[in-house]
Amino acid sequence: MKGATIGISGITKSFGDFQALKGVSLDIRKGEFFSLLGPSGCGKTTLLRIIGGFEEPSSGRVEIDGEDILPLPPNMRHANTVFQNYALFPHLTVYENVAFPLRLKSIKRKSLDELVMYYLRLVELDGHAAKRPSMLSGGQKQRVAIARALINEPSVLLLDEPLSALDAKLRHHMLMELDQIHDKVGITFVYVTHDQSEALSVSDRIAVMDRGNVLQVGTPREIYESPSTTFVAQFIGETNIIDGTIESSGGRWFVVDAGGMGRVKVTDPRGYRVGDRVTLTVRPEKLRITPLGMAATEDSNSFVGTVDESVYSGFLSKYYVRLESGAVMRVFRQHGDQGEGEGLGWDDRVCVSWNPRDTFIVEGARG
Repeated sequence: MKGATIGISGITKSFGDFQALKGVSLDIRKGEFFSLLGPSGCGKTTLLRIIGGFEEPSSGRVEIDGEDILPLPPNMRHANTVFQNYALFPHLTVYENVAFPLRLKSIKRKSLDELVMYYLRLVELDGHAAKRPSMLSGGQKQRVAIARALINEPSVLLLDEPLSALDAKLRHHMLMELDQIHDKVGITFVYVTHDQSEALSVSDRIAVMDRGNVLQVGTPREIYESPSTTFVAQFIGETNIIDGTIESSGGRWFVVDAGGMGRVKVTDPRGYRVGDRVTLTVRPEKLRITPLGMAATEDSNSFVGTVDESVYSGFLSKYYVRLESGAVMRVFRQHGDQGEGEGLGWDDRVCVSWNPRDTFIVEGARG
C-alpha cells in the first residue's frame, strides 16, 4: 500500500447563490497527513467530498498522481472515505462490515479472511469480529469504519471529522491511534476538522480555510508561530491582537505606535514601512506576568496593568490583565515554571512583558 499525491487546481463550488469554494488550489504530498482546518461552513467538507467523488465542482481540476479524477466515479478514484457517522451496516457483524468491500469483488474466502483479520488486528478489534455495531463503543465503531476503508488498499484516505461524535478523552486517544495507523500503512490521509488541537497534534501540514478560501498552508509550527492573517492567528489557539502604525525603524527593531496602549517593539516587519497601518499578534504563553515593581529587561515590551480575572486550568493559569490604556491582554503561565507570577490574583497590579521577537505582523495597509 502506498500513498498518492493530490493536486487541486482552481476548484470552485456554488450551491445556488452561495459560493462554498472560491478557486481553491492545493498540492498534497504522497504519504502526508494533511488537514483541512476551519470553522463550520468554510468549505472544508465540500472540498473533501469533491476529492471523494460525492460532489462535482463548478469548475477546476482534481488529480491523484497526475490523473484527472473528476470524470471517475467514487469507486474508481483510489480514495476511500471515513464518514462522521461511521455508515456501518447495523445488521452485519464487525467482520462482515469490514469484509463487505471485498465481497463485492468476489475475493476468494481464504484471502478474504486473511485480509479482514489483518485489518481488524491493525485497528485492535480482532477480538470483536463477531459483534454487531450496536454492541460497540463510539471509538470501536470508528475503528471498524477505518478498517473497512483501508481494506480496499486505497492510495488516499479521506476522513470527514471522524472523531467529532466522541467525548474529549476518547477523541484524544483515537487521534493518537489514527496517527499510528497512518504511520503503519503509509498512505495519504486528508483529514477534515474544526478542532485546532486535533490538527496541530497529528498533521504534517495544515490548510486553514475560511469562507471558501485557503488562507494559509504550512506545518503546525508555521501556522501557530507565524500566522499569515488575523483570522489564522485568532482561530489557531488564543492570541492577543494589537493594532497600530509603524512609527520608526532602524537598530534592532521597528516601533509600532499602538495608540493609547503605547509603543510596541517588533523585530519582524514583513516588508512594511514607517507609516503603514499594521495588526500585531503575540501568543499569551509568550507573555510574562510579574508583580508591579519587578523590572522587565530593557529590550522587552513592558506594560502596567491590573488583573481583571485569573483562571486556574490545571497545568496552567490564565490571567486577563487590563492595561492602563483599557486594552485587555491574555497571559498564560504554566505551573511548575520558575516564574514570578505565583500567587497573583484579582485586582493585583502587575507588569506584563514580552520579547519583541515574539510579536508578529499579521496584516497591514500601506500608508
